[in-house]
Amino acid sequence: MTKSNNLDLRKNFLQTRMNEIAQETFALTKRLFLQLIRRPSTLIVGILQPLIWLILFGALFANAPQELLPGGMSYGRFLGAGVIVFTAFSGALNAGLPIMFDREFGFLNRLLIAPLSSRSSIVLASVIYITAISLLQSAAIMATTYLLGYGWPSTVGLLIVLVTLLMLVFAVTAMSLGLAFALPGHIELIAVIFITNLPLLFASTALAPISYMPTWLGWLACLNPLTFAIEPIRAAYAGPFDLDMILIHAPYGEVTGLGCLSILMVLSIGLFLIIRPLLNSKLA
Repeated sequence: MTKSNNLDLRKNFLQTRMNEIAQETFALTKRLFLQLIRRPSTLIVGILQPLIWLILFGALFANAPQELLPGGMSYGRFLGAGVIVFTAFSGALNAGLPIMFDREFGFLNRLLIAPLSSRSSIVLASVIYITAISLLQSAAIMATTYLLGYGWPSTVGLLIVLVTLLMLVFAVTAMSLGLAFALPGHIELIAVIFITNLPLLFASTALAPISYMPTWLGWLACLNPLTFAIEPIRAAYAGPFDLDMILIHAPYGEVTGLGCLSILMVLSIGLFLIIRPLLNSKLA
């Protein structure tokens, strides 16, 4: 057999395998969306909760002097970026729940003994599903902020918002999937979600700028991944976005827009690399 024939066989094999993985991923993703359609309460609550935050907090501080906030923006516009990020974060934090329920109901074991081309399609389907849901919920919040008169980002700003949310969602989804395989049951996972959710929100710049915070809370906010996602989105809403623009005046130094996006990228890649051995061992 010639070298050319070997290359053709290898290429055909790889193409067939990729097609099979794509079909498996599509089928598993479709199953998750069918579950959502049958029980849409998760999607509805995921939109209603941040909407309540946006409307109530926006009304509560509507009369706050504009000069107290960065750039003289209204509190509603300041809060909007935080609620958008919080919505995506909350959705991604729940990424491990479908996997956990599949573990407890025995469906995951059925998948593991099924003749799948690659068991990574199980994880990939969850990532696609959670990413789509998180972006959909965030888009609903963005539309609401626009209707409330808090503005809309430019085309470049919209791209920055999308990239920022994607990196945050990937990072948090990786963490949640790792917890779904590491923890013994859904009770423990839900407990971690509840413990993590609100403290990370309050220890970020979602509700107040760093200058309002005591020193210890300012340090936490400057180390919080949510802050590195909130500030680029807030800057994208404020006007023309520049990667060299200083967005965070942290106690350890100044962080630019490029710095925020770089930190989120390193975080998302790092978390996926960290959980990969765990996923390989659990899906083996």
